[in-house]
Amino acid sequence: MSPGPARGRGTGVDGGGGRRSPRRWQLVRAGRDAVPASTRRFMARARRRRMRAALPWAVAGGVLALAGLVAWALLGTGLFGVREVRVEGAELVTAVQVRNAAGVPDDAPLARIDLAELADRIGALPEVERVTVTRDWPDTLVVRLTERTGVAVVPRGERFVVLDAAGVAFRTLPQRPDGLPLIRLAEPGPDDPATRAGLEVLAALTPQLRAELVELNVESLARISVVLRGDRTVFWGDATRGSDKARVATALLDQEAARIDVSAPDVVTFR
Repeated sequence: MSPGPARGRGTGVDGGGGRRSPRRWQLVRAGRDAVPASTRRFMARARRRRMRAALPWAVAGGVLALAGLVAWALLGTGLFGVREVRVEGAELVTAVQVRNAAGVPDDAPLARIDLAELADRIGALPEVERVTVTRDWPDTLVVRLTERTGVAVVPRGERFVVLDAAGVAFRTLPQRPDGLPLIRLAEPGPDDPATRAGLEVLAALTPQLRAELVELNVESLARISVVLRGDRTVFWGDATRGSDKARVATALLDQEAARIDVSAPDVVTFR
């Protein structure tokens, strides 16, 4: 028996040998009622859980992006650059000298300025004792100075060197300034023992001795003399026991003596 005609698989031929029409698929949006309410609630809860889980990451990403933008504006552009260097407390130095010592370029990002380094550069000015530098946003550096105070002058040729209490020579003037006592020293400076000894004696003088003071001579550490008005000299010796020597010398100011020796204040001689 000969086999019957084979049925085609997927050939579009029907069992009777005829060709079938091709299948046509069509997408149809299901109506809302086609999905059960319980499924819709489940899917909504799932979406909310996903949104809650993603929210912290989205916020963190936004914060990082904003921080990056701010950092770029502060550090990488001249948007918050230096437009002004404001100087406060300057009398011996000028604002121009301070700005030149600072050396801050125009429009340099304010946030990138090293304030400590800037203060060191300005503090190198001889007249400056202390300095603080702060930022005043958005575009200003504020420099506050404490200048040195002169306590004595040292003659150097035809000029006068001004010393502060630490012995720092911070000014040189063509004329002797009023109100500052004169000390004669070989090499004035903060590291010079003779300078420190002379300033120590000067600080020990009573107001009465200061009122009569003409000059203070430091020949050596053990030979310090206080020259007073009327060609009188108080031989001080070294800088030790300053308060005792000053008290004794003050008590003897009324004596008719050209030289008073208080180098040993317990045994005073005068002539």
